[in-house]
Amino acid sequence: MTSFVRFLTLVFSTTLLAQSGFVWKIPKPFPKPFVPADNVMNAAKVELGRHLFYDKRISSNGKQSCASCHRQELAFTDGRARAVGTTGEEHPRSSMSLANVGYSPTLTWANPSLSSLEEQALIPILGTAPIELGLKGQEERFLGDVRRDPVYQKLFLNAFPGESGPYSMSNVAKALAAFERTMISVNSPYDRYRYGGEPNAISDQAKRGSLLFASGERTACFQCHGGWNFNGAVRYEGSNLPRAEFHNTGLYNIAGEFSYPAANTGLYQFTQQREDIGKFRAPTLRNIAVTAPYMHDGSVATLSEAIDHYAAGGRTIASGPHAGVGHANPNKALNVNGFKLTESEKADLIAFLESLTDTDFLHNPELSDPWK
Repeated sequence: MTSFVRFLTLVFSTTLLAQSGFVWKIPKPFPKPFVPADNVMNAAKVELGRHLFYDKRISSNGKQSCASCHRQELAFTDGRARAVGTTGEEHPRSSMSLANVGYSPTLTWANPSLSSLEEQALIPILGTAPIELGLKGQEERFLGDVRRDPVYQKLFLNAFPGESGPYSMSNVAKALAAFERTMISVNSPYDRYRYGGEPNAISDQAKRGSLLFASGERTACFQCHGGWNFNGAVRYEGSNLPRAEFHNTGLYNIAGEFSYPAANTGLYQFTQQREDIGKFRAPTLRNIAVTAPYMHDGSVATLSEAIDHYAAGGRTIASGPHAGVGHANPNKALNVNGFKLTESEKADLIAFLESLTDTDFLHNPELSDPWK
């Protein structure tokens, strides 16, 4: 398809879609995500957000886009222990998965007050500590690029009909948020087994693992990773904003002022309450098999090691600057007590976690790079 034909097709299709509203592609029994009243969904806005998400012009040096740290085939993570910004600065934490991010009552690893996707979208674009996309001070340059691009011209006009000046960073954030709300992952083999009436969608091994996962007397995994999204509380259309929970899992217990490394004190960074040191939000376990390494700082390499950490009731680091017995961390969650599994049971639990991989989500063309 020539670029001109593609352009005409895009103009025609987005015009019709903008006029016809937005249709969620969500199977029962899953709810629709919460959508704020000042950023109603329409298909052109979602398509605009998709283009912006994959556009490297949104970074200060044209080297990275949002997708650089959120790769679709990795459930919109990046495979790194710690994210790296467009200037090469390594961040203290890893890139969280964006799977079902539209349902999250809070965003990022530990900020209890950040609940708006629209607000969050501008942080990696304009933030300076750390630098992610580093666009601060270059907003007008970027918006000028957008205004001159014929693809963006049609998308912005259709995404924000009736606005005399739709080219703004506020609308960039709204479009990105709209696109992110469509990153819905609910079609894993486990979903087809649990909700889709397909008893053979997962193996007997994974079925045994699911029982272990949900056992309060054995692993109690569900206590932090509960619900259909395996991350605790969710926010959806018509619901109130639920109280988000943050957990210290005994990953560290280092000597000194803080029991966690100073760059990663978790909830404490925002509350300044010492009992909050080391508390982080439980991420979704959906697609967990493709999002290694694990934990907020990527310090756990494999699912097997992650299970070992919880089985021990906290990680012991024998030497080095982070040496300490995590099991003895004074802020550790009461339900992280440790448990015993046979090697066969551990394999069952891993099989269950692997059954949460939604391959359709990882390869959905509606979520992929439109610039290719």
